[in-house]
Amino acid sequence: MAKKEKACKICKTIFIEGDKCPKCESKESSETFKGKVYVLNSGESEIAKKLNIKNKGEFAIKTR
Repeated sequence: MAKKEKACKICKTIFIEGDKCPKCESKESSETFKGKVYVLNSGESEIAKKLNIKNKGEFAIKTR
């Protein structure tokens, strides 16, 4: 059985393991999210700027 991905409601980081976000340590997460974006260079990414993402990684576009 595959583990469900979760997205942090605070910083939108997508993670699988545990109940806390590995980046901001928030316990507010959701298994329901729309879209994914992979950020490699947040300083030069227009999408990262629009989504207010300051780190590299895998992020949800919208969480519920």
